[in-house]
Amino acid sequence: MNSTASQTLLGTEDAAPVRVINPKGASSFLLIGDHAGNAVPKALGSLGLSEAELSRHIGWDIGIGELGALLSEKLDAVFVRQSYSRLVIDCNRSPSQPDLIAEVSDGTVVPGNAGLGEADRAARFDEIHTPYQAAIAAEIARRDAAGMTTVLVALHSFTPAMKGALRDQARPWHIGILHDGGDTAFAHALLDVLRDEADLVVGDNEPYRMDLIDYTIPRHAYPQRRLYAEIEVRQDLLGSSEGCAAWAERLARVLPVALGLL
Repeated sequence: MNSTASQTLLGTEDAAPVRVINPKGASSFLLIGDHAGNAVPKALGSLGLSEAELSRHIGWDIGIGELGALLSEKLDAVFVRQSYSRLVIDCNRSPSQPDLIAEVSDGTVVPGNAGLGEADRAARFDEIHTPYQAAIAAEIARRDAAGMTTVLVALHSFTPAMKGALRDQARPWHIGILHDGGDTAFAHALLDVLRDEADLVVGDNEPYRMDLIDYTIPRHAYPQRRLYAEIEVRQDLLGSSEGCAAWAERLARVLPVALGLL
Protein backbone atom coordinates (compact mmCIF):
# COMPACT_ATOMS: atom_id res chain seq x y z
CA MET A 1 0.00 0.00 0.00
CA ASN A 2 1.42 3.35 -0.99
CA SER A 3 1.10 5.94 1.73
CA THR A 4 -0.85 9.06 0.87
CA ALA A 5 -1.70 9.97 4.45
CA SER A 6 -1.28 13.68 5.17
CA GLN A 7 -1.80 13.54 8.94
CA THR A 8 -0.81 11.35 11.84
CA LEU A 9 -3.35 8.83 13.08
CA LEU A 10 -1.75 7.91 16.39
CA GLY A 11 -1.30 10.66 18.95
CA THR A 12 0.71 10.89 22.14
CA GLU A 13 -2.18 9.46 24.16
CA ASP A 14 -2.48 6.37 21.97
CA ALA A 15 -0.82 3.05 22.67
CA ALA A 16 2.23 2.01 20.70
CA PRO A 17 1.11 -0.23 17.81
CA VAL A 18 3.28 -3.14 18.92
CA ARG A 19 4.62 -4.42 22.22
CA VAL A 20 7.52 -6.81 22.65
CA ILE A 21 7.22 -8.80 25.86
CA ASN A 22 10.33 -10.46 27.32
CA PRO A 23 12.59 -9.06 24.58
CA LYS A 24 15.62 -10.97 25.86
CA GLY A 25 13.84 -14.33 25.88
CA ALA A 26 16.19 -17.21 25.04
CA SER A 27 13.63 -19.76 23.82
CA SER A 28 13.59 -21.05 20.25
CA PHE A 29 9.89 -20.20 20.17
CA LEU A 30 8.94 -16.74 18.93
CA LEU A 31 5.35 -16.01 19.96
CA ILE A 32 3.27 -13.57 17.91
CA GLY A 33 -0.18 -12.11 18.51
CA ASP A 34 -1.77 -10.56 15.42
CA HIS A 35 -5.05 -9.81 17.23
CA ALA A 36 -3.94 -9.58 20.87
CA GLY A 37 -5.28 -6.05 21.46
CA ASN A 38 -8.54 -4.21 20.93
CA ALA A 39 -7.51 -0.57 21.34
CA VAL A 40 -8.87 2.06 18.95
CA PRO A 41 -6.92 5.26 18.17
CA LYS A 42 -8.45 8.30 19.84
CA ALA A 43 -8.88 9.96 16.45
CA LEU A 44 -11.25 7.17 15.40
CA GLY A 45 -13.48 7.34 18.46
CA SER A 46 -15.03 3.92 18.90
CA LEU A 47 -15.50 3.23 15.17
CA GLY A 48 -19.19 3.80 15.88
CA LEU A 49 -19.37 0.66 18.03
CA SER A 50 -20.20 0.04 21.66
CA GLU A 51 -17.59 -1.20 24.10
CA ALA A 52 -19.49 -4.49 24.18
CA GLU A 53 -19.04 -4.94 20.43
CA LEU A 54 -15.34 -4.05 20.56
CA SER A 55 -14.91 -6.58 23.36
CA ARG A 56 -16.48 -9.40 21.30
CA HIS A 57 -14.48 -11.73 19.12
CA ILE A 58 -14.92 -9.36 16.18
CA GLY A 59 -12.71 -6.84 17.95
CA TRP A 60 -9.81 -9.09 18.94
CA ASP A 61 -8.71 -12.61 19.78
CA ILE A 62 -10.13 -12.95 23.29
CA GLY A 63 -7.60 -14.15 25.84
CA ILE A 64 -4.54 -14.08 23.61
CA GLY A 65 -2.86 -11.08 25.21
CA GLU A 66 -2.97 -12.76 28.61
CA LEU A 67 -2.18 -16.24 27.30
CA GLY A 68 0.79 -14.95 25.32
CA ALA A 69 2.26 -13.08 28.27
CA LEU A 70 1.95 -16.13 30.54
CA LEU A 71 3.39 -18.47 27.92
CA SER A 72 6.25 -16.04 27.27
CA GLU A 73 7.19 -16.21 30.92
CA LYS A 74 6.93 -19.99 31.16
CA LEU A 75 8.98 -20.63 28.02
CA ASP A 76 11.32 -17.63 28.38
CA ALA A 77 10.12 -16.68 24.91
CA VAL A 78 9.78 -13.34 23.14
CA PHE A 79 6.16 -12.35 22.52
CA VAL A 80 5.49 -9.76 19.80
CA ARG A 81 1.90 -8.57 20.11
CA GLN A 82 -0.31 -6.09 18.29
CA SER A 83 -2.14 -3.43 20.33
CA TYR A 84 -5.05 -2.35 18.14
CA SER A 85 -8.39 -3.91 17.31
CA ARG A 86 -8.56 -6.03 14.20
CA LEU A 87 -11.48 -3.77 13.24
CA VAL A 88 -9.09 -0.81 12.96
CA ILE A 89 -6.87 -2.90 10.69
CA ASP A 90 -6.25 -6.63 10.53
CA CYS A 91 -2.52 -7.24 10.83
CA ASN A 92 -2.96 -10.81 9.57
CA ARG A 93 -4.17 -9.61 6.17
CA SER A 94 -2.29 -8.32 3.16
CA PRO A 95 -3.03 -4.87 1.71
CA SER A 96 -4.98 -6.51 -1.11
CA GLN A 97 -7.42 -8.42 1.12
CA PRO A 98 -10.94 -6.91 1.22
CA ASP A 99 -11.23 -7.51 4.99
CA LEU A 100 -8.00 -5.70 5.80
CA ILE A 101 -10.34 -3.00 7.16
CA ALA A 102 -13.70 -4.74 7.51
CA GLU A 103 -16.92 -2.81 7.01
CA VAL A 104 -18.96 -5.75 8.39
CA SER A 105 -17.78 -8.47 10.79
CA ASP A 106 -19.92 -11.43 11.90
CA GLY A 107 -23.07 -9.48 11.06
CA THR A 108 -21.98 -6.26 12.81
CA VAL A 109 -21.68 -3.15 10.65
CA VAL A 110 -18.63 -1.03 11.51
CA PRO A 111 -19.64 2.59 10.79
CA GLY A 112 -16.12 3.96 11.24
CA ASN A 113 -14.85 1.78 8.41
CA ALA A 114 -17.42 2.77 5.81
CA GLY A 115 -16.27 4.57 2.68
CA LEU A 116 -12.69 5.21 3.79
CA GLY A 117 -10.49 7.16 1.42
CA GLU A 118 -7.02 6.06 0.44
CA ALA A 119 -5.36 8.50 2.86
CA ASP A 120 -7.30 7.11 5.82
CA ARG A 121 -6.55 3.53 4.85
CA ALA A 122 -2.88 4.34 4.34
CA ALA A 123 -2.62 5.98 7.77
CA ARG A 124 -3.88 2.84 9.47
CA PHE A 125 -1.58 0.64 7.43
CA ASP A 126 1.52 2.79 7.87
CA GLU A 127 1.11 3.45 11.60
CA ILE A 128 -0.23 0.12 12.85
CA HIS A 129 0.20 -2.73 10.37
CA THR A 130 3.67 -1.82 9.11
CA PRO A 131 5.32 -1.32 12.55
CA TYR A 132 3.92 -4.62 13.79
CA GLN A 133 5.22 -6.61 10.86
CA ALA A 134 8.53 -4.74 11.01
CA ALA A 135 8.93 -5.66 14.68
CA ILE A 136 8.54 -9.35 13.86
CA ALA A 137 11.04 -9.09 11.02
CA ALA A 138 13.52 -7.24 13.24
CA GLU A 139 13.27 -9.84 15.98
CA ILE A 140 13.84 -12.67 13.49
CA ALA A 141 16.84 -10.82 12.04
CA ARG A 142 18.28 -10.31 15.53
CA ARG A 143 17.90 -13.98 16.30
CA ASP A 144 19.44 -15.03 13.00
CA ALA A 145 22.43 -12.77 13.65
CA ALA A 146 22.85 -14.35 17.09
CA GLY A 147 22.66 -17.86 15.65
CA MET A 148 19.37 -18.63 17.42
CA THR A 149 16.81 -21.08 16.10
CA THR A 150 13.39 -19.56 15.49
CA VAL A 151 10.13 -21.48 15.58
CA LEU A 152 7.23 -19.12 14.89
CA VAL A 153 4.12 -19.72 16.99
CA ALA A 154 1.16 -17.53 16.10
CA LEU A 155 -1.40 -17.37 18.91
CA HIS A 156 -5.08 -16.92 17.99
CA SER A 157 -8.45 -17.73 19.51
CA PHE A 158 -11.77 -18.57 17.88
CA THR A 159 -15.38 -18.00 18.86
CA PRO A 160 -17.38 -21.12 19.80
CA ALA A 161 -19.98 -20.25 17.13
CA MET A 162 -20.39 -17.85 14.23
CA LYS A 163 -23.59 -16.28 12.96
CA GLY A 164 -24.97 -17.03 9.53
CA ALA A 165 -26.22 -19.97 7.50
CA LEU A 166 -24.14 -23.11 7.82
CA ARG A 167 -21.94 -21.44 10.44
CA ASP A 168 -24.12 -21.33 13.52
CA GLN A 169 -23.38 -24.77 14.89
CA ALA A 170 -21.20 -25.15 17.96
CA ARG A 171 -17.57 -25.79 17.16
CA PRO A 172 -16.38 -28.95 18.92
CA TRP A 173 -12.63 -28.30 18.85
CA HIS A 174 -10.80 -27.12 21.93
CA ILE A 175 -7.74 -26.23 19.90
CA GLY A 176 -6.81 -26.17 16.24
CA ILE A 177 -3.43 -26.17 14.55
CA LEU A 178 -3.27 -24.34 11.23
CA HIS A 179 -0.65 -24.91 8.54
CA ASP A 180 -0.29 -24.74 4.78
CA GLY A 181 2.91 -23.87 2.90
CA GLY A 182 6.54 -23.82 3.90
CA ASP A 183 7.92 -26.35 6.38
CA THR A 184 4.95 -27.89 8.19
CA ALA A 185 6.95 -30.45 10.19
CA PHE A 186 6.54 -28.70 13.53
CA ALA A 187 2.83 -28.08 13.01
CA HIS A 188 2.28 -31.77 12.32
CA ALA A 189 4.41 -32.80 15.30
CA LEU A 190 2.36 -30.49 17.51
CA LEU A 191 -0.83 -32.06 16.19
CA ASP A 192 0.51 -35.50 17.10
CA VAL A 193 1.36 -34.42 20.65
CA LEU A 194 -1.97 -32.71 21.21
CA ARG A 195 -3.89 -35.75 19.98
CA ASP A 196 -2.34 -37.68 22.86
CA GLU A 197 -4.07 -35.30 25.29
CA ALA A 198 -7.13 -37.38 26.21
CA ASP A 199 -9.32 -34.44 27.18
CA LEU A 200 -8.90 -32.49 23.93
CA VAL A 201 -10.73 -32.38 20.61
CA VAL A 202 -8.00 -31.22 18.23
CA GLY A 203 -8.62 -29.64 14.84
CA ASP A 204 -6.25 -30.04 11.89
CA ASN A 205 -6.77 -26.79 9.95
CA GLU A 206 -9.99 -26.33 11.94
CA PRO A 207 -12.03 -24.23 12.52
CA TYR A 208 -10.18 -22.36 9.77
CA ARG A 209 -7.76 -23.36 7.08
CA MET A 210 -4.49 -21.51 6.79
CA ASP A 211 -4.44 -20.31 3.22
CA LEU A 212 -3.58 -17.25 1.18
CA ILE A 213 -5.83 -15.10 3.39
CA ASP A 214 -3.32 -15.39 6.24
CA TYR A 215 -0.43 -12.94 6.04
CA THR A 216 1.93 -13.04 9.03
CA ILE A 217 3.05 -16.68 9.06
CA PRO A 218 3.35 -16.93 5.25
CA ARG A 219 5.39 -13.73 5.19
CA HIS A 220 7.84 -14.59 7.95
CA ALA A 221 8.00 -18.40 7.94
CA TYR A 222 7.55 -19.62 4.38
CA PRO A 223 10.42 -17.95 2.43
CA GLN A 224 13.19 -19.34 4.65
CA ARG A 225 11.22 -22.49 5.50
CA ARG A 226 11.18 -21.68 9.19
CA LEU A 227 9.30 -24.05 11.46
CA TYR A 228 5.93 -22.70 12.53
CA ALA A 229 2.46 -23.42 13.85
CA GLU A 230 -0.62 -21.24 14.04
CA ILE A 231 -2.54 -22.12 17.18
CA GLU A 232 -6.27 -21.45 17.63
CA VAL A 233 -7.76 -21.93 21.11
CA ARG A 234 -11.53 -21.74 21.63
CA GLN A 235 -12.40 -18.49 23.34
CA ASP A 236 -14.70 -19.83 26.03
CA LEU A 237 -11.65 -21.68 27.35
CA LEU A 238 -9.73 -18.41 27.65
CA GLY A 239 -12.50 -16.32 29.17
CA SER A 240 -10.92 -16.17 32.62
CA SER A 241 -7.45 -15.74 34.06
CA GLU A 242 -7.67 -19.32 35.31
CA GLY A 243 -8.41 -20.56 31.80
CA CYS A 244 -5.51 -18.59 30.32
CA ALA A 245 -3.18 -19.92 33.01
CA ALA A 246 -4.26 -23.51 32.37
CA TRP A 247 -3.68 -23.19 28.64
CA ALA A 248 -0.34 -21.48 29.16
CA GLU A 249 0.70 -24.40 31.37
CA ARG A 250 -0.43 -26.94 28.77
CA LEU A 251 1.20 -25.20 25.81
CA ALA A 252 4.43 -24.65 27.73
CA ARG A 253 4.50 -28.41 28.23
CA VAL A 254 3.55 -29.62 24.75
CA LEU A 255 5.43 -27.15 22.53
CA PRO A 256 8.91 -28.35 23.58
CA VAL A 257 7.78 -31.97 23.32
CA ALA A 258 6.65 -31.40 19.73
CA LEU A 259 9.91 -29.68 18.84
CA GLY A 260 11.83 -32.57 20.36
CA LEU A 261 10.16 -34.98 17.92
CA LEU A 262 11.90 -33.35 14.93
